[in-house]
Amino acid sequence: MDKKITLTFTEDEAEILCDALDTDLEGYEDSAKDARANGNRADVQTFTEAADRIKAVRDRVRKAIDS
Repeated sequence: MDKKITLTFTEDEAEILCDALDTDLEGYEDSAKDARANGNRADVQTFTEAADRIKAVRDRVRKAIDS
């Protein structure tokens, strides 16, 4: 089981975190596209899974901002 931690951010800090996650997400999505173009299925899966995890974290942060 993953260890859970609690962090406290201001709304501005949470927005900065979302922006950073969006930038990181773009990199993984680009890497998945490159891997797909090169026929590297293992890397496509790895980068796609990483992108999905980043999206999930970003969405949780955004939900906390909006609530």
